[in-house]
Amino acid sequence: MPVRALVAAGRLFGLEENGMRVALARLLAAGLVERAERGRYRLGAAAAPVHGQVVGWRTIEQRVRPWSGGWVAVHGADRTTARALRLLGLRALRPALAVRPDNLAGGVAGVAARLRALGLPADVPVLGLHELEPGLDAEARALWDVAALRQGYRDTRTQLDRSERRLRQLPREDAMVEGFLLGGRAIRQLVLDPLLPDAIVPGGERAALVAAMLAYDRAGRAVWAEFLRGFGVVHRRTPADLRLGDDERQLAAAAGGHR
Repeated sequence: MPVRALVAAGRLFGLEENGMRVALARLLAAGLVERAERGRYRLGAAAAPVHGQVVGWRTIEQRVRPWSGGWVAVHGADRTTARALRLLGLRALRPALAVRPDNLAGGVAGVAARLRALGLPADVPVLGLHELEPGLDAEARALWDVAALRQGYRDTRTQLDRSERRLRQLPREDAMVEGFLLGGRAIRQLVLDPLLPDAIVPGGERAALVAAMLAYDRAGRAVWAEFLRGFGVVHRRTPADLRLGDDERQLAAAAGGHR
């Protein structure tokens, strides 16, 4: 992405050029971006673990597997690794003991590998717990606000549906800003979703939100296409996995009446 495109995009959101360039310099120093060529930047190696987590929102339903009632636990993590735990949906059951249902693809080993990539130290153990005593199991299941999660799915889906219709009527720059901000909030919500099993949170409403965001992503890309072409940036059309095909039909089926 050329710097001039970043600066021009920043103006749409009320960001001054100097502030954009300072932020870019800090990102460069941290290794989160790198120079692709003169005046152009791309994501750096240090951004790869979180970037992989973020772009995976499209296929989050493929990250889950049936739950047999077991748990993944991390013992001894501190505040420096809180982001990694949050991104994988773990919550504190006891001081220095965070847990989540063992329903993610790859099991304990898969969760451990993703946590390590996100910064969890190698000496912090990641464990599989086959069973918790009934009272503790009930306490663990209550670590997530199920009502808030379900309401969040419904509210965001409604906002996306309404905004998608509105984008066609708005002036182009207003549509760009609205699509970027609302789409970004929805993606953040999906990235931070704990992906709980159906026994705790029925997954249909989450699947419906993913399906709605797939459609909104297509609309948002179309809104930004002309701007990007003006800076010689090849418009990245909707990837194959976003086109209405087997994956999206499966999402619609999973969503059932929630779509």
